[in-house]
Amino acid sequence: MSDTVLPSVLFVCVHNAGRSQMAAAFLTHLAGDRVQLRSAGSAPADAVNPAVVAAMAEVGIDVSAEVPKVLTVEAVQASDIVITMGCGDTCPVFPGKRYLDWQLPDPAGQGVEAVRPIRDEIERRVRGLLDEIVL
Repeated sequence: MSDTVLPSVLFVCVHNAGRSQMAAAFLTHLAGDRVQLRSAGSAPADAVNPAVVAAMAEVGIDVSAEVPKVLTVEAVQASDIVITMGCGDTCPVFPGKRYLDWQLPDPAGQGVEAVRPIRDEIERRVRGLLDEIVL
């Protein structure tokens, strides 16, 4: 076991029920324990979007047990990279953090057919992020 500090990533969207949950699930699936991960929303929904659960199940990732979480200042402070999901969400800004905004359509109220391209774009971006942050 090395003493290397793992990179930490926070995915943020308004409801923490779609885009941020998919991004977090892909990062966990692809990086395992090589990255610390958080996801949150400024106004979390009661549950993950059922179309998101279905679309992720199609690629072998189960997000059915995930619960939307509220965004906290502590979560931002504890993260190296903060990625907002094109929702105009306001995040506390701290020096030394890397902020990215991934402009992605909101899957809220959409069927699984509409969620698939969003899911696939999130996977592509997560893979690119991993290439940058994981040795």
